[in-house]
Amino acid sequence: MNREILFISDLHLNPEQPGTGRLFIEFLQTRASKAAALYILGDLFELWLGDDAILPAYRPFIKALRALTDSSVSLYIMHGNRDFLLGDDFLAMTRAQLLNDPAVIDLGGTPTLLMHGDLLCTDDVAYQQFRTMVHDPEWQKSLLGKSMQERLEIARQLRQESRTATGKKSAELTDVNQQTVKKTMRAHKTLQLIHGHTHRPAEHRFELDGKPATRFVLPEWGEQGGGLCHNNQRGLHPVIIPAR
Repeated sequence: MNREILFISDLHLNPEQPGTGRLFIEFLQTRASKAAALYILGDLFELWLGDDAILPAYRPFIKALRALTDSSVSLYIMHGNRDFLLGDDFLAMTRAQLLNDPAVIDLGGTPTLLMHGDLLCTDDVAYQQFRTMVHDPEWQKSLLGKSMQERLEIARQLRQESRTATGKKSAELTDVNQQTVKKTMRAHKTLQLIHGHTHRPAEHRFELDGKPATRFVLPEWGEQGGGLCHNNQRGLHPVIIPAR
């Protein structure tokens, strides 16, 4: 049986956007439940304060993800720039497998590079410095040692600073750097890349060392979702979620 492999990212689930949450649960209970595997390439949640400080609004999503894996669908999750504190307890609750960023998988015989995408935005030096800070184990340990209320306040402050800074940056600055894309794909010996983060869904075709290469960018979710699907008949192609 040819079961689909699905790729999504940038849902940014949060209590302020209940429509996205309902769409996600519907997707898990319908199309995703029939798939062989679901890959979530970062920013599943808008905010994750740590596995010991789960917001009540997130519990239905954890339950739905566990129901998915209990139905024998393989679930792979990658950290994003919003939910980089997802840890072992979350993985145990959902039975998900954590992917490194970057990671290479075999997709129908084609080595495929998977990333959240923020590592490719190297023109934005200030963001890369911020990313280095929040991924530092000591910084994370210090944050997780604070109370939930303190963590929430820090997260709100960082998010506000990020929104203010992003609003002042050009579209080119916050997009990927094509030379970084090529360098990263070359280092991982792949000609196919899937990532999210930029919220600029597209299929980019280019030449890499004399060979045709493709970069797929996943969309963000709102009242409508989207992603990529791989099957034997059509290969890798975009989908609208939910499929009607």
